[in-house]
Amino acid sequence: MVKVYDVSMLIHEGMQVYKNKDEKRPKFETTSDFTTGSAHETRLHMDAHTGTHVDAELHMIPGGKTIEAVRLDKLIGPCRVIDLTGVTDGIGRDDLESHGPKAGEFLLFKTRNSFEEAFNFEFIYLKEDGAQYLAEVGVRVVGTDGLGVERSQPSHATHVTLLSREIVVLEGLRLKDVPPGEYFMVALPLKLTGIDAAPARVVLFEGVEVGPVTLA
Repeated sequence: MVKVYDVSMLIHEGMQVYKNKDEKRPKFETTSDFTTGSAHETRLHMDAHTGTHVDAELHMIPGGKTIEAVRLDKLIGPCRVIDLTGVTDGIGRDDLESHGPKAGEFLLFKTRNSFEEAFNFEFIYLKEDGAQYLAEVGVRVVGTDGLGVERSQPSHATHVTLLSREIVVLEGLRLKDVPPGEYFMVALPLKLTGIDAAPARVVLFEGVEVGPVTLA
């Protein structure tokens, strides 16, 4: 039997947003209802980094690649959820070494962030030395359950270290109910172009044995 975990944030007007900034809150505008027309229609006003999303190089690297350059073979494939719920500040090299990250791996971090519905300014993040270690190993995907992979880094060292090595950054996962272990991940960002990020629906399949994905 295959078990499916939806690890995406629910998008709604009262959802958790980065640093509780009002300008980042999604808005749903009813443009037509059954008193004004024959159908109900809604317009979305939403930041590209809303909820669960994929960052593109352009987010932190001037002249970097935009979101359509993130290939699906970097978003679909075997992944591993690792338990970092014991980390109380930032995830460093020492926290990661015991999990033995491997070259080409899709690595998802389960931390205390997944258990918090309100934005916590002291959320668990990936330290610069942790990012450098993962870049040296050569992982392909870094997924975090925080709305940011970094915190209070003026030079954005964590983002830059990962994105400059073409490591996919996936933020805003919800891993509360997902046991650590091996899964098959499908992460599908909206098919947008020319911008720095895109919201994504991410699901993990347990009990599916599929190798690396090749694009048709």
